[in-house]
Amino acid sequence: MRPHKKYMELCLKLAEKGKGATSPNPLVGAILVKRGAIVGKGWHKKCGEDHAEVMAIKQAGIKANNATLYVNLEPCSHWGRTPPCTESIIQAGIREVIVGCEDPNPKVSGHLELKSRGLKTKIGILDDECRRINETYLKYMKTKKPFVIVKAAMSLDGKIATKTGHSKYITGTEARKHVHQLRSELDAIMVGSNTVMKDDPMLTTRLVKGKNPIKIVVDSKLKLNLNSNVVKNEPSKLIVATTNLAPRTKVKQLQQKGVKIIEMPADNGHVDLKKLMKELGNHEITSIMIEGGAELNSHAIKSNIVDKLLFFLSPGLIGDGLSALGDMGITKVDKSIKLKNVTHTKIGKDLLIEGYL
Repeated sequence: MRPHKKYMELCLKLAEKGKGATSPNPLVGAILVKRGAIVGKGWHKKCGEDHAEVMAIKQAGIKANNATLYVNLEPCSHWGRTPPCTESIIQAGIREVIVGCEDPNPKVSGHLELKSRGLKTKIGILDDECRRINETYLKYMKTKKPFVIVKAAMSLDGKIATKTGHSKYITGTEARKHVHQLRSELDAIMVGSNTVMKDDPMLTTRLVKGKNPIKIVVDSKLKLNLNSNVVKNEPSKLIVATTNLAPRTKVKQLQQKGVKIIEMPADNGHVDLKKLMKELGNHEITSIMIEGGAELNSHAIKSNIVDKLLFFLSPGLIGDGLSALGDMGITKVDKSIKLKNVTHTKIGKDLLIEGYL
């Protein structure tokens, strides 16, 4: 079992190279091993390009014959943007396939397909790790809704801004670079109209090398300033989610600039976030990081659309100020929301707490 784990860890490292480029496809790495030596490596570089298994087979050439293939996600067995990997595996003469975790895509049955064609197969090596690296893909494939993260940067006493609204910068440069790196790996960033009006954010990845995400502004009454940074910079990458309370003239003005407007039913005067997630999923948006204020953060959690929380804690104290979450309707401590699988990481002078809902 140990060599299997060692090789699967290498697959995961290769898979990470595709972060930010493969959506809506998963992150996949593959290696070919023959007589204890690695003869081919591959990873999925970009949606529409060769899958990891095919890349590894091409690198190995004739050495792929009678080799063992390791791959962190079940190989595809259907025609999509590319041919099925199972056919390439069989044609290459590979004798055994070791798979990290199952692909929930109903069109994919690579493990069973290969087994029925006479290849030795094994599935479930480093299953948890393989699922974690593709947590956004796995949720999207099961639900057709995006994986949602709520991110907040706060002082040690839980404040995201002073009572005057000043918030730049609570965390240090290293933490902010980490956030920009995450932005480059995700499909979209979401904020509320209040955040845009108060902070006029760029929502870019300017502190790191990487693509800028799609920007989503939740704005039930369409108060968005046409001269705000999110509108002026790459308006074609801006989605504004609003309701029938939006002025028609403002809708047309934004559309003329190239902004996509999604009109959702109002939920007590707010954009219905559950229905919005379904609509965004229809647009192949598989992952979203919410970087809003207390109102949007709490609304998202209460709407049960959030999968993961990222809270950056700085060592500073603010006292009276703005909190990361608004009213959650919780009146007793024993009714508080408990996070699962909580981890913590030191990033510069700050502490990142991660957990799942």
